[in-house]
Amino acid sequence: MKSIGKYMIFLSRTVTDMEPWHVYVRLFVEECMRIGISSVYIVTIISSFIGAVTAVQTAYNLVSPLIPKSLIGTIVRDMTILELAPTITAIVFAGKVGSNIAGGLGTMRITEQIDAIEVMGINATSYLVFPKILAGLVTYPLLVILAAFLAVGGGYLAATLTGQVTAVEYVYGIRLDFVEFNVTFMLIKSVVFAFLVTTISAYKGYYTRGGALEVGESSTKAVTTSCIAILLADYLLAQMLVF
Repeated sequence: MKSIGKYMIFLSRTVTDMEPWHVYVRLFVEECMRIGISSVYIVTIISSFIGAVTAVQTAYNLVSPLIPKSLIGTIVRDMTILELAPTITAIVFAGKVGSNIAGGLGTMRITEQIDAIEVMGINATSYLVFPKILAGLVTYPLLVILAAFLAVGGGYLAATLTGQVTAVEYVYGIRLDFVEFNVTFMLIKSVVFAFLVTTISAYKGYYTRGGALEVGESSTKAVTTSCIAILLADYLLAQMLVF
């Protein structure tokens, strides 16, 4: 409970006693590049292969001649939109971006850079953390959309090139009984996950104490806690928005 209370106070400090908005524009753009653009490569590779593996394994298990092959596309679509794109990408996001945020702020803390910012009368919490949160909220949903598109595309290539299903059947399966709310659900998940990863990682890094060893420990704790929070939030969102 003490950690939760400290985390809530930390969040409140990020949006109080802020600098003029124009100060955050440059910081926001830099964080978008660091958080979003730098993650495109790893998200592209992982999502493409996840979609391909999902399609191949689905085709392998559809052994009954009574089940149409077009269901491969339907299953890949629903699994990608509802779970794989937002959640698996969030785990990768926590490992790459979360550890980077925690390590960067932890290094600034032990080298007394954060103390120097506060001595100048600047709220270091909002100055350093708020642009990271905002950049995560903007760029991560875009990464999830990219991941969903590439996963479905990877499934298409894997299924058609291996002869498991024709291109027409796969596209028909993608379009079959499509529920538009699933996309909205995916984007809601992405916003929540982005907030959790950026805030938890910043919290762990900001309150680092000690030396270089403790910075590494903060990064590890940031990733671990973020992953647990993602899975818990995933379950709660499914309970609230699906059923």
